[in-house]
Amino acid sequence: MTSEQFARWLQELRERARDVAFVIGGAFGLADAVRARATSVLSLAPWTLPHELARLVLAEQLYRAGTIIRGEPYHK
Repeated sequence: MTSEQFARWLQELRERARDVAFVIGGAFGLADAVRARATSVLSLAPWTLPHELARLVLAEQLYRAGTIIRGEPYHK
């Protein structure tokens, strides 16, 4: 999804007072049981990222979504 779509998705969850947890898998991904309980699955990149880099990319996307929601110019 685009940054704008991601921001809208997060905002909709917030408006419904839903808790959101992001789980980043390790080198071998996530257990089937974890994936089965997920309501959504996101991909940060079309390739595999090291765990530390995936955390950084997710943090940046959350920050970017916040700026979009607040109408700030960061994401452009």
